[in-house]
Amino acid sequence: MQAIRAARGARVTRSGVELLASFLPRRIVPAMMLLSVAIGALVGLLVAAFEQLTVEVLLEHLLNGPLWWQTIAPMVGLTTALVILRYLGKGANSSTADEYVRAFHERHPKLPIVQLPAKLLAGMATIGFGGSMGLEGPSVYAGAAVGHSTQNVFSRWLRREETKMLLTAGAAAGIAAVFKTPATGVIFALEAPYRDDVARRALLPALLASAAGYLVYVAILGTDPVIDLGSHDTDLSIIHLGGGALLGLVAGLGGRGFAWLVRQAKGLEQRYNFTIRILLGGMILAGLVLVTDALFEEPLSLGPGVEATEWLRDGDHTLGLIGALLAFRVLATLTTVGAGGTGGLFIPLAVQGVIVGSLVGQTLDVADIGLYRTLGLAAFLAAGYRAPITAVMFVAESTGTSAFVVPALIAAAVSQLVAGRSSVTSYQLEKREGLVERRLALPLTSALTTDTLTVPSDATVSELVYIHLLGRRQREVPVVDSGIYVGMCGLEEISGLERELWNDTLVGDMANANLPVARPSWTLRDVITQMDTHNTDQLAVTDDENTFIGVVRDDEILRLDEILDETEGA
Repeated sequence: MQAIRAARGARVTRSGVELLASFLPRRIVPAMMLLSVAIGALVGLLVAAFEQLTVEVLLEHLLNGPLWWQTIAPMVGLTTALVILRYLGKGANSSTADEYVRAFHERHPKLPIVQLPAKLLAGMATIGFGGSMGLEGPSVYAGAAVGHSTQNVFSRWLRREETKMLLTAGAAAGIAAVFKTPATGVIFALEAPYRDDVARRALLPALLASAAGYLVYVAILGTDPVIDLGSHDTDLSIIHLGGGALLGLVAGLGGRGFAWLVRQAKGLEQRYNFTIRILLGGMILAGLVLVTDALFEEPLSLGPGVEATEWLRDGDHTLGLIGALLAFRVLATLTTVGAGGTGGLFIPLAVQGVIVGSLVGQTLDVADIGLYRTLGLAAFLAAGYRAPITAVMFVAESTGTSAFVVPALIAAAVSQLVAGRSSVTSYQLEKREGLVERRLALPLTSALTTDTLTVPSDATVSELVYIHLLGRRQREVPVVDSGIYVGMCGLEEISGLERELWNDTLVGDMANANLPVARPSWTLRDVITQMDTHNTDQLAVTDDENTFIGVVRDDEILRLDEILDETEGA
């Protein structure tokens, strides 16, 4: 009896231990979570230093300086940024937030950490000397680069999908820090890679990194909002919902047009050399400084545009002046982009949205124009970046109230419908690819066979049949002379040849040279398409000089698929 009781007690004890163990994480110390927090904290420090130097030192000194310096400063900044990227960055481009989206979609992304100082310094020069771009671009790049470098260091202990999560976590921390909006950072990092989807698997690392980046940043520089839209009436009515829909329509059209113009401005780099772009860009920006200073009594074309929102908030202005401000801000941003400036487009889009909201609100003569500015920001930002949830969350966190979330959602939703497929970022995809699409995007080399036996042109058909087709069970054999691919020869090619002619017929005379030839740069999708079109189960792979490299066969593609099935998530 005592033995039975002891056994029962042991079972109860084991059950209790198992119950408690079920609440523990699968790994006692989840490394990726700790790495996400560390990345967020480091990015918070980087962004705090970057913003302090750019805004409080360079830009503040510029805005308080003489007009002659404000006039020439943008050209000086663009030139300095170019020199920094070319020499310190070893030829790095000016792209920042776009680089995060591009890297997110690459199987083996490249974000060299050695280019990070050059990108940050180029952003300081561009924005600190008056370029009309936002600080979030270099901040996102900093976060993505830190996350990518961390995953390189710890890749031995991380799964492939976890390494991409750290990239996203870094980008989230960059946005959370620079805007002091942790939730916006998370949503932007998940939403930016796609137009109609989100990178949901990176949610938890992005949450931790965003929180850490935000806390470190605000501990250093405080929690003042980036854009102060002023107070407004929180008693919403059906009229406000209609106003949100109207603003969504106007801002959607405006955001669509602005996104198209941004893409054209980015294309100037391929059409004109840097000297022409900087000279023309500097002259246009100088002219805008003089014009805006004359019209508004301050150079509102300089910098990301926060001063423009303060000008709108602090007084009553005519529709003509507000419309002129919108045109000048759009032109300043496009010019900075076209001249090769380094920075982001998030804040310029938000500022343009605030101006559009002011225009619509004043046209309708509404009493609560502050609400319309808020809705305009949400709608224009959502349309330009194809990120409606990010836009609404940014507004909610920046203003500290949720009373207008519903009209902001309506404005963002309508703007999405009107904006179509346009976006200011160049690398957004429509949606996440499924398993089949991802595998078809793999390079041809993942299924390439390079140790294939070949046959020379001067071999006889009899040798082909007995040595290759029967002896080695090859279905088709590549015909190669001195390393140069000639064609394919197999049962189909010799089926019409009489048996007594096998010893006297050369393989080169029977080879099929009309089959497509693959290149190493092809994807498996390209290979399968050509196989299906020409009803063949293998393709020869050559370089641009027709030098034979190997073959890719349908059974190797199927075998690769089985391997990926077994190792997915391992």
